Amino acid sequence: MARPDKQAAVTELTELFRNSTASVLTEYRGLTVSQLKELRGSLGQSTTYAVVKNTLTRIAAKDAGVEGIDEMLVGPSAIAFVEGDPVEAAKGLRAFAKEHPALIVKGGVMEGKLLSAEEINKLADLESREVLLAKLAGAMNASLQSAVSLFAAPLSQTARVIEALRAKVEAEGPADEAPAAEADEAPAAEADEAPAAEADEAPAAEADEAPAADTAPDTE
Repeated sequence: MARPDKQAAVTELTELFRNSTASVLTEYRGLTVSQLKELRGSLGQSTTYAVVKNTLTRIAAKDAGVEGIDEMLVGPSAIAFVEGDPVEAAKGLRAFAKEHPALIVKGGVMEGKLLSAEEINKLADLESREVLLAKLAGAMNASLQSAVSLFAAPLSQTARVIEALRAKVEAEGPADEAPAAEADEAPAAEADEAPAAEADEAPAAEADEAPAADTAPDTE
């Protein structure tokens, strides 16, 4: 490879390191061209799976400030440069390796931290960003529904109480008016009867006392 081509390759690899949230180093010995194409497709558009030259990759990693991967750069090497969710990429690599044991994950780097092959495998056990976001959205929606129910419940209960009171008032309204009518009529009846009784008794008393007063002179 001519010098300008090598420099261009180093520049490209350096940019890939810098723009990636994670870089996973693999050995692809024994994989066919069609299998490599299949692997690239399974990793998705947010991950670039590139076959690399170990020497040029060491230079690019150094230029990008990535340290600790020199020991992994032995044998036929390919790197998965992940710009999206590292968990998804780790899951994709592990799933492909189960079907194609020739693919070997050697380790990687995520946000400046060096990861072993075992740690990459543990990363694949985590839930993806999409799943976590879906669960978070579900939890927030459930909390929102609970809040709506909490605020709506008193209003509906108040409405039911008001309706019950209205129905009760309509049902008991005539029964409450009857005693009032009787109370209004009773004094009137007593007022009409009292003068009549007094009128009947007064003349009788006067009639009994008057003759007694008239007979007094006859005894002298």
